[in-house]
Amino acid sequence: MSEATRTFFEALERHGHERLLRKTNGTIRFDLEHGREVDHWLVEIRGGTVRVSQQNSDADAVVRADSAFFDRLARGEAKPLAAWLRNDITSEGQFRFVLLLERLFAPPPGARHPRIAARDGRRQG
Repeated sequence: MSEATRTFFEALERHGHERLLRKTNGTIRFDLEHGREVDHWLVEIRGGTVRVSQQNSDADAVVRADSAFFDRLARGEAKPLAAWLRNDITSEGQFRFVLLLERLFAPPPGARHPRIAARDGRRQG
């Protein structure tokens, strides 16, 4: 398993409570394929509290990806919904969790919040 993947899931676990997910309850299992092996990561969200384990158990949604591509997601180099539309990742189960993935992954490198970008633009003008 790569460092980017491990860091991503450790950061989710360490962060604990995610305000943007406070109305969310459910589980997402990530099946990350590399060669003939599959790493499993289970993300449980209960009222915004996020827990991560490496269990291979039933989940509300299962997301499958090549481990190299998942590294790109973890680093913010690819966006989950666009990846799903291109079939770079696949899913089964409750689709609403695929939509929630956008909140779990890092923004692209160099990305800034729109309000910060607008404020900076006013300063320069």
